[in-house]
Amino acid sequence: MITRDLDAFLDFAASLPADAPACARAAFLVAPDGFRLAEQSARDNRYMAMGETTDAAQALAEHRVLQEAVGRVLPVTVFPGDAATPDAVFPNNVFATAPGRVIIGHMRHPVRQLEAQRVDIRAHFKQTLARHEIDLSRQPGICELTGSLVIDRARSIGFCGLSERCDETGARAMHGAFGLNATLLFELAAGEYHTNVVLSVLAARAAAIAPSGFADARVPQAIAALYGGRALWLDARQKADYAGNCIALADDALFLSRRAADSLDAGQRAQLAEWGFGLHAVPMPMLEKAGGSLRCCVGEVY
Repeated sequence: MITRDLDAFLDFAASLPADAPACARAAFLVAPDGFRLAEQSARDNRYMAMGETTDAAQALAEHRVLQEAVGRVLPVTVFPGDAATPDAVFPNNVFATAPGRVIIGHMRHPVRQLEAQRVDIRAHFKQTLARHEIDLSRQPGICELTGSLVIDRARSIGFCGLSERCDETGARAMHGAFGLNATLLFELAAGEYHTNVVLSVLAARAAAIAPSGFADARVPQAIAALYGGRALWLDARQKADYAGNCIALADDALFLSRRAADSLDAGQRAQLAEWGFGLHAVPMPMLEKAGGSLRCCVGEVY
């Protein structure tokens, strides 16, 4: 099922068992070698700090801390970056996995389309991990993978926000490539570029939701209902601080940037603790100038 019908989606999704692994078994990152801000990406990413200076050495230092933090929970593979592809530090938009498969996205901007041509990353999944490659980079729809599509892996359902970075044709291509049971299509609010800035499914048992990021207020309410009301509601300031760009890398481990963690209030921290999540906060102020945060930096291996 792939639909815009909230009621039909909820009825079907609620009937599905949450019996597949909810969290990744490994992760992959791309180092910010030659880190700078990509002017093409800034056309539709209002989170980028284009007026500020960048420091490649600081970006690399922050990324090493991220590598170490993730590596304490999951095995991590780190690929080298390339100054010609400054957004490559956010690999989850270009490369994603499902059991037995690696999926290549169709990026909107040419500077990001270059990333999809990385022979080394493709070879790692096809040869080293023996994954079947599904290459969406040449199909007609734009689809920036798990930037645009937030997936509940345990139920194999997706939440796909449409924007300049993902159209309906691309969404349908991703639905098939990931082999999802159901995908809900909806419009992001004007000015939002990726769903994973406004929504994160937390180990299939809760969700972090920034309602201001959705064009239709009914959509975030419906998502919260699917998780029994276990929603971490984020205001516009917390969204801007990337609190929605978090990721559960284990059933009890929620990763987010230090800026995002600092934006949470005591009640929200208590909610997460009640739901069984410990917070792993990583400082990444330089990397966040590029318009993404911790979740964007982490590719998942299922």
